[in-house]
Amino acid sequence: MKVTENDVLTALSGVMDPELNVSLVKAGMVKDIRVDAGKVRFKIELTTPACPLKGKIQKDAEDALRKAGIEAFDIEWGARVRPAPAGMATEQLIPGVKNVVLVGAGKGGVGKSTVATNLAVALQRCGAKVGLLDADFYGPSIPLMTGIRRQPTSKDGRTIDPMEAHGLKVMSIGFLVEPNQALIWRGPMLHGALMQLVRDVNWGELDYLVLDLPPGTGDVALSISQNVRAAGAVLVTTPQDVALADVVRAKQMFDKVHIPVLGIVENMSTFVCPHCEKETQIFHHGGGRRAAELFGVPFLGEIPLELKVRIGGDEGVPVTAGHPDSREAQAFMEMAKHIAGRISTVNLTTVKMPVVS
Repeated sequence: MKVTENDVLTALSGVMDPELNVSLVKAGMVKDIRVDAGKVRFKIELTTPACPLKGKIQKDAEDALRKAGIEAFDIEWGARVRPAPAGMATEQLIPGVKNVVLVGAGKGGVGKSTVATNLAVALQRCGAKVGLLDADFYGPSIPLMTGIRRQPTSKDGRTIDPMEAHGLKVMSIGFLVEPNQALIWRGPMLHGALMQLVRDVNWGELDYLVLDLPPGTGDVALSISQNVRAAGAVLVTTPQDVALADVVRAKQMFDKVHIPVLGIVENMSTFVCPHCEKETQIFHHGGGRRAAELFGVPFLGEIPLELKVRIGGDEGVPVTAGHPDSREAQAFMEMAKHIAGRISTVNLTTVKMPVVS
C-alpha cells in the first residue's frame, strides 16, 4: 500500500509518552517524516536525552506502525530539553540555561556534593549539556571532587569563564579563594557572591545547571529561590532517623518558596563489602523511600556506600566518570534519568507544550 505522511501521524497518534501522559504527535515530538520508495523515515524528539522510558516509547511506536500495516520504517532519535518557565530575573541572570536543578539536604554529612557531582556527570553522559555550580560557600568540595586545581580566567575582564572537567562546565567559590581560607560572611555578602557566580559566569547554552546548595535552610537557598526560577530541587538523605527529620524541614522550606521537590535520594543506603559483595544495612534502610511516600514525591533511588565512590571523590574522578559500568555509577545514571523525566513533567504542567494539529 502507498503510505503517506498522514498515515504515519495517524498510526502514531495513540502512542503516549508514558511519563508526560501526552501523545507524541500532539506534543510535536514526531518530526521530519519522509516516505521514499515505500520506506518511512522520521524522527522522534524526546524532551530529554536522559529519557528513562525511551525503550517503551520505541516499542510502542514500532508496534503502532506495524499494526497500521507500515512494515518498512527507520526511526531517528533526538532530544530537545524544554526550559523551565522563567521570569525576567532568571532570563537576565542566566539566559542560556534551560533548567536549574538544586541539590539540597537538611543537614551536612549526607553526601549531597557527591550526589550533585555524579548527577551532573550522569546527565552529561546521557547527552545533555550540563553545568555544575558549587554554592556551598562554607564547605566547597566540588574543586576536589572534579579534580580541578586551576583558577578560572576572564577574556573580557568582566565575566568569568567556567572551568571544565568530565564534560561539565564547573564553577565554585573554592576556585576563587585560598584552599585553607575560611569564609566568615553574613547574609548580604553570601547573596552578592552567589549572584556573581550565577550572573557573571559564561555558562553558555546548558540543558541543566546542577547547583550544589549548602546544607540546611539558610540564606543561599532563599537567595536562589528569590532570583532564579529553579526547575526543582532534589533532596538527599541517609537512612537514619536524624537525617530524615532534617529532610522534613528542607521539604517545608522548598514548599514555602514554591520550588517543586523532584524527589528524594537515599545515599549510603547499604554498605557493599569490596571482598564478598555482601550488603550490610549500616544506617538502617528504607527511610528515604518512606519519606518520599510521606511527602507524596518520587523516590529517586538508593545509592550504596561503596569504596569506589569515596575514592573517586577524593581523586577528582566521580564514579560515574571513572567506573561508568559499576553498580554505583548505574545507580546514579538511573537517578539522573528519573530526575530528567520529572523535570520534563514539571515543565509540561506549567508551560503548554506546542501542539501539532
